[in-house]
Amino acid sequence: MPDLLLELRSEEIPARMQRKAAGDLRKMLTDGLVEAGLTYEAAREYWTPRRLALDIRGVTARSKDISEEIKGPSTKAPEQAVQGFLRKAGLSSIAEAHVHADPKKGDFYVAHIAKPGRAAEEIIAELVPGIIRGFPWPKSMRWGPASAKPGSLRWVRPLQSILCTFGPETEEPVVVDFEIDGLRSGNLTYGHRFHAPGAITVRRFDDYAAKLEAAKVVLDADRRKEIILADARNLAFANGLDMVEDDGLLEEVSGLVEWPVVLMGEFEQDFLAIPAEVIRLTIRANQKCFVTRPPGAGEELSNRFILTANIEASDGGKEIAYGNGKVVRARLSDALYFWKTDQGDLPDLDQLQASAEKFGLDLKKPLDQRMARLDHLGVTFHAKLGTQGERVERIKRLAEELAPLVASSISPLEGEMAGRPEGVASREAPASSVRDRASRQDEPTPSIAFGDISPSRGEIPALARRAAVLAKADLTTEVVGEFPELQGAMGRKYALLQGEHPSVAAAIEEHYKPQGPSDRVPTDPVSVAVALADKLDTLVGFWAIDEKPTGSKDPYALRRAALGVVRILVENEVRLPVQRQFLNALFGLTYNGGDRFSVVWRADDGGDFTTGVGSADDLLSERAGLLSSEVRGVELPDHSAAEIIADLLSFFHDRLKVYLRDQGARHDLIDAVLAGGGSAPISPLEGEMSAKPTEGGAVPPASHSVTPPSALPGISPSRGEIGQSSNDDLLQIVRRVQALGSFLDTEDGKNLLAGTKRAANILAAEEKKKTTIAEHVEPALFREDAEKTLFAAVNQAEKEAGQAIHNEDFSAAMLALSALREPVDSFFERVLVNDEDQAVRANRLALLARIRAATDQVADFSKIAG
Repeated sequence: MPDLLLELRSEEIPARMQRKAAGDLRKMLTDGLVEAGLTYEAAREYWTPRRLALDIRGVTARSKDISEEIKGPSTKAPEQAVQGFLRKAGLSSIAEAHVHADPKKGDFYVAHIAKPGRAAEEIIAELVPGIIRGFPWPKSMRWGPASAKPGSLRWVRPLQSILCTFGPETEEPVVVDFEIDGLRSGNLTYGHRFHAPGAITVRRFDDYAAKLEAAKVVLDADRRKEIILADARNLAFANGLDMVEDDGLLEEVSGLVEWPVVLMGEFEQDFLAIPAEVIRLTIRANQKCFVTRPPGAGEELSNRFILTANIEASDGGKEIAYGNGKVVRARLSDALYFWKTDQGDLPDLDQLQASAEKFGLDLKKPLDQRMARLDHLGVTFHAKLGTQGERVERIKRLAEELAPLVASSISPLEGEMAGRPEGVASREAPASSVRDRASRQDEPTPSIAFGDISPSRGEIPALARRAAVLAKADLTTEVVGEFPELQGAMGRKYALLQGEHPSVAAAIEEHYKPQGPSDRVPTDPVSVAVALADKLDTLVGFWAIDEKPTGSKDPYALRRAALGVVRILVENEVRLPVQRQFLNALFGLTYNGGDRFSVVWRADDGGDFTTGVGSADDLLSERAGLLSSEVRGVELPDHSAAEIIADLLSFFHDRLKVYLRDQGARHDLIDAVLAGGGSAPISPLEGEMSAKPTEGGAVPPASHSVTPPSALPGISPSRGEIGQSSNDDLLQIVRRVQALGSFLDTEDGKNLLAGTKRAANILAAEEKKKTTIAEHVEPALFREDAEKTLFAAVNQAEKEAGQAIHNEDFSAAMLALSALREPVDSFFERVLVNDEDQAVRANRLALLARIRAATDQVADFSKIAG
């Protein structure tokens, strides 16, 4: 069968676009061939900086003849319907149509359409120009005199030639002839720009690839990568060094050269005083070169780097290496200047006093100065959410509140050995994370890798506060200004240089983590507290202004932030009632909490007024209405605090489902656990009754008579009840899913599931029919021993399971429920639920409701498949 070879040769294509463009070309052409009635056996794309190529094997030589019938209207239909049918069928008159008879509907018109097959060359000649004109480049250009004409050809860089041949291996292939904007297809290509610029005649793919190789062009991008990597490793080894590998850079460099030649350059030893990350980024970003390090040197680098040239120079590449070295030295000189400048005093210290006092900063320390400047300059975080300084204030407050909760989960008591010294593996992910430990990756590096021990529990709140204050300080440093990807990492280095606690320094870097599903989570309690505070403030803030993810759009990476919170809590085994933290974060945005939003209050006289809140719990008062930001001129959605928190919790449940499914958990078990159990509302501390809402510390205007929000009847329950909320604690959900999965793998679990679902189905059917169900089970109405046995078993299982859940021993809860298996089976075998006696029937339905209630303590069994 014939093969198709297509090459589109142009000026240099940006490396970042090449792989996708080649894939797009393959998909567009093969889809077009199939739509035109052709088939093919295999297709593979190739690319270099100057060409996109496509090799399609086993293309059918001709499309099939097609015969089809198009049914038309009745022969008695009005003229308008007949004309529509003619247009659809492509007929010039109704005389060309056939008349078919239908015994029921009568006679109707039918068009018999015969479409003869077309030669593949004709189809390709029609298809390729359309693909070229409509190619989806991220950016494209016009060029030459033709660019002045409307509709002129656009390509990523000027298109120079088109090669297109078609034919079987046993015959001479033909050129598929077509023209686009003066460029006519042919059988010519060109080799390396410098080594072999002449024209090369090509027949089919095999001699195309071979002739390009002889003309100093390696067509296969993956082979170019292999050549670069192998030669770079060998060159580094020959000089007593190790190459620092970088997959992203390797991909980019392979897209910059057609004939890779690996060379080594060097710079002065003095530049090694710059942090290794800065050296690496400088050389990578500006010169696309790899750095090297002495063998076994850890993060320390050498003063030599590896570059990839696109030419075999007559002097062996000495001038190329020397020229690259000159540019690298100039770039590193800039980096050294930035590094030293960031450690010095700012020139405007006298203007930073107010910000320093606000955050408790020491202006003798460089990083403190940068934080003061960040606040003083009023750098905007988001137009509706205020400045970076305001955000740091919110994160600081939230981190300090979170720190004791985090410390109680992952930090030892004061006086105990705390944390892990350098080199000690971090804790395993909990068994409840449902991850297959046999397939776990290497344990991540501990959060603290400075040789110090993590802080004791009593130190953590103060350290979290300090870390939160400095977390964004490096945003105003010169190095981060030049290399934004070093935010956090440079803050850690500057913090250590000015003598900050290692946990504070680690938190400055790690509060951004995890930045993806494969990134490690922070494990030091200070880092965990600040990371949670940062992400929760972001999520609650954007929910408050209704900037939530929609479909595939998530411009503020809120899904990643929520997944980060999930992973931090689950993989560190942190117990945290997230609704309470949403409330605390929302309070940080509300006046008097954070001076971003106010609350519309309902007054006793039926009116309303806008003011702030004195505590987070006031936001849940029955008198608290919608959020408002009239003072700021910001339009907010019509949502109350409770609505925002409920919607955000639902979003977290969706992210938790994604996380657990990735760990191998069954989706139906996750849904069952989320639907089961109870969910206690968010509430204030017992006895924590707030004063009236205030504005600037003042009592509301006398014209509005209002009861203090926290003293209203019907206020939410005490905070002591919050712990009963099963869906508010993400770690508890994970543990429930794991325990439920293990239980259902047993024979008792499978049988109990069947019995429980049967009970639930009967109840659902009777509830739909509005059948009377007794409020309580009355033992006096039992007629069968199976009823008595089941009643006693339910009472015992409900009590034992409830106690186990209270103790958070979900395996024990499942074991308690497993005792219901035999009594439930026996009940359904021997007892007719729908008894003729209405009282007996209502009592038996109430007994089924008790079964459902007992199992619902752990999960809604009706949502489990099987």
